Amino acid sequence: MAVLRIVIQIVFILICIALTVLVLMQEGKSAGLGAISGAAETYWGKNKGRSMEGKLVQITKYLAIGFMLISIILNLNVF
Repeated sequence: MAVLRIVIQIVFILICIALTVLVLMQEGKSAGLGAISGAAETYWGKNKGRSMEGKLVQITKYLAIGFMLISIILNLNVF
């Protein structure tokens, strides 16, 4: 069981590092003055989910879920 706990901790550390890198890679959410004039309704604004930024957001969500689940598992002291 000690080996399984070490493996889970290593995966947890890797998820922490990946999550940090992905959050730093993402652009800020501030639209600036473009939101006032309606510039958010452009092709880029409508199709942002298919872009690299959209994929980063999705991967970040999945890693955050994994982070929370593994942190709960590690705190249960089952291992």
